Amino acid sequence: LACGPDATQGGRHQVFPGGSTILSFNCVQVQKKNYREEKKRAAKELFSALKDPTVIIMANWLKIRGTLKSWTKLWCVLKPGVLLIYKTPKVDHWVGTILLSACKLIERPSKKDGFCFKLYHPLDKSIWTMKGPKGENVGSITQPLPSSYLIFRAVSESDGRCWMDALELALSCSSLYKLSSSKQVKDVDLNCSSDSSHILNLLQSSNLSDQELFQLNESTLRNHHMENDTCSDKSERETHEESENGTTEKSRRLTEESDTDQSEIQTDLSPDVVSTIYNEQTEEEMAPAGETSQTETVSEENKGLIWTLLKQLRPGMDLSRVVLPTFILEPRSFLDKLSDYYYHANFLSEAALEQDAYCRMKHVLKWYLSGFYKKPKGLKKPYNPILGETFRCRWYHPQTNSCTFYIAEQVSHHPPVSAFYVSNQKDGFCISGSILAKSKYYGNSLSAVLDGTAKLLFLNLEEEYVITMPYAHCKGILYGKLTMELGGKVTIVCEKTKYSTELEFKLKPLFGGYNSVNQISGTISLGNEVMATVEGHWDGEVFLDQKMNGHKDLFWSPTSEVRMQRLRRQVVQLGQQGEFESERLWQHVTSAIKEKDQLKATQEKYILEEAQRQAARERKDQPWHPRLFQFDPITNEWHYKYANVRKRFFYNL
Repeated sequence: LACGPDATQGGRHQVFPGGSTILSFNCVQVQKKNYREEKKRAAKELFSALKDPTVIIMANWLKIRGTLKSWTKLWCVLKPGVLLIYKTPKVDHWVGTILLSACKLIERPSKKDGFCFKLYHPLDKSIWTMKGPKGENVGSITQPLPSSYLIFRAVSESDGRCWMDALELALSCSSLYKLSSSKQVKDVDLNCSSDSSHILNLLQSSNLSDQELFQLNESTLRNHHMENDTCSDKSERETHEESENGTTEKSRRLTEESDTDQSEIQTDLSPDVVSTIYNEQTEEEMAPAGETSQTETVSEENKGLIWTLLKQLRPGMDLSRVVLPTFILEPRSFLDKLSDYYYHANFLSEAALEQDAYCRMKHVLKWYLSGFYKKPKGLKKPYNPILGETFRCRWYHPQTNSCTFYIAEQVSHHPPVSAFYVSNQKDGFCISGSILAKSKYYGNSLSAVLDGTAKLLFLNLEEEYVITMPYAHCKGILYGKLTMELGGKVTIVCEKTKYSTELEFKLKPLFGGYNSVNQISGTISLGNEVMATVEGHWDGEVFLDQKMNGHKDLFWSPTSEVRMQRLRRQVVQLGQQGEFESERLWQHVTSAIKEKDQLKATQEKYILEEAQRQAARERKDQPWHPRLFQFDPITNEWHYKYANVRKRFFYNL
């Protein structure tokens, strides 16, 4: 135990028979003095951050529910580590201060308008500080508020989500006020009295190396101190250790994702995480437009297999549990096929910069249509993903020097649900969703329904577009040509701007000609007012007739020039993929199909499916826990675990 030279010179100590020297009195005095000085310094820095009007993460009106279950509108100011509550934006009537380090945050369902969330102490203890930012002992008079929790209501869901993200940020960096005593890091001034953007820029900064960010986080945690003097030294140490472990774990979770934007990789990855290396994909199958590429003549051998299969089926039966013959399989996973919609993700980059809501909807519609013309030759169905299977890839945007990342996982096998997440943080958009694949048999035809939605979010605009998908219809199983088409009505709806698009994918009529194949028609509306009509072919030309000027123009056409301009997809090399990544998992089946060895393909496919069944038997009644996605029982949606909420908040500022 070292207490400095003054602690032993002239001081009193005792020598015990074992020969050990226990420093007393002077040493204890020095320790107490250092302890008091450190407490004063920590308190001074905390109050400095509280008083400084520039250190603010977010401030706005929120409704707060009182103990008597009535709502009061109060002005809330969010700072690192604390939430200050006032009666008005003048901040001269302080109501109370919540210490966020003791709180948990959760979304709260509500039947009323707006968006609710809850801050609470997990052990039902008080979440309030004893004094105000100016040393106030008593807050302004208002309705009584609960001691261990508070329920907040924002005006809209977008505002509520923004508050949730801001609170997550404040919870994760609640000790940033300690940085005022640290030395400069890469010439970045972290003084609490400086501009509030310094705190946000620190988290965003790509100039800091991974090692420096790691050391910065460690030094911040080491300097963390408890403000409550009633705790013993032991309890202070335990609380500090728990806080350090919790913060480190949260930091680890936020940085585990290797599939983040390039700017994110520099900021978020810890030193021991190796970023993924992507290579441009060289092989790509692209069938021509029209009905020819969507029909197939079945050989006599394969017709026998179809008849054997049909004997086991009855009209209306769900085909999700039926083992299909390999000759109708497209040599790639369904998770891979879902990525076909992002070869023209640059349309979304343009939409994020568009100021006019109507033009943004047109950009979104053009991107949506661009995902259909890529199709396999003949009538093919992708592999049903194995439970726990994942797929990842990305597209480089040369215009903006950014990347759109895609990652998907099979989160359920019965029923078969595929969850996916797409992100381009630099260009300001992300997409999330899940698809339940359902197949129905109707005698001479079957339909593959993609039940689910995708949610496109423009981060800087706080606009969300909810998108649905058409179904695939296959006919001619018993007689006629074996043909595949798309059918059904789909919608693209933006609740914030009130713009919506409705499209109908039309099946070919009985006596229709060549031009009646793959037809679509629809409208773009603002509320109940039709702004434009859309018609054409989903794998060809689409025309837009705008009602405001009466002009009918070519809106979209996948010409050879457009196809050459599509973004190049980059994938992970086979040797660097995990065992449950799609390409590696199905490599033997894919190889056999490409070699047209149907027997070997069937055998390899059976090995995978039997291994999946064996794993299910071993789990018995234990539920499966996906690695990358988690289910929200309130919204019935799958969310990507490692979506970077901090980045979302920065784009919302």
